Amino acid sequence: MQGYILNTVKVKDEDMIVTLLTQKRLKTVYRFYGARHASIHLGYKLDFEIRTSVKSSIGMLRDVLHLGSPWLGDVKKFYYWQQFIKLLYRHLQDIEEVDAFYFELLETMNRKFTRQNPIRTLVEGYLHLLSHEGRLHEDFVCFLCNETIDTQTVLTRGFLPAHPSCLFAETFSTEALHTLFATKSTLLLSDHEVEKLWSIVQQGL
Repeated sequence: MQGYILNTVKVKDEDMIVTLLTQKRLKTVYRFYGARHASIHLGYKLDFEIRTSVKSSIGMLRDVLHLGSPWLGDVKKFYYWQQFIKLLYRHLQDIEEVDAFYFELLETMNRKFTRQNPIRTLVEGYLHLLSHEGRLHEDFVCFLCNETIDTQTVLTRGFLPAHPSCLFAETFSTEALHTLFATKSTLLLSDHEVEKLWSIVQQGL
C-alpha cells in the first residue's frame, strides 16, 4: 500500500501516531519508535503495510519504505510542500473515506515539483482541488453584494471573489483570473501575483 504522511504525533517519547493519505482512505496508524526512523517525516510518500491486533484498536505501521523524489534535497521546495501538506490535513482530517482525487493530486504535484516553481505548482494544485469540490467561482459574482465584478477582483480565502469596494485587499485583473480559473495554469501570471495567491491559499483550503 502507498500513501503520503499528512500528520505525525509523538507519543510515549519515541513512538508516533501517523496519519497517511492513501487512494481511498485516511489511515491513522501506530509506529513504534517512529521518531527514530528517517522515513517517518511529514510529507513523505511511503510504501507500507498495516498489521492489526485484537489487543489494539489502531493498526501498526510496518515494512515501511520511503519512496523518495528527486527534489526532496531542495530545502525550499520541501518547506513549501510541507506547508501544503499541513493545509491538506486540516482540510481532510475529519474524513475517513476519501476520493482518489486527493492522492492523485499529490502524485501530480510531486512530479511537477521536480521541474516547476513550487509555489506555482501549489497554487495550480489548489485550483484543481477547488474545481473538484465545486468551489471554484468562475462566474465572478461578488460573494458580498452578489453583483458582477468588472475589471478588478479581490480574492479571499477559498479564492472567493469580491469587489475592491466591498473588501479591502490586494486586487487582481479580472481578465487574468478568468484565464487562470479556466486553464488552472499560472503561466501568464507574474511571480508576485502567484505569491499573492499562495498567501491566500495559506489561509486554509
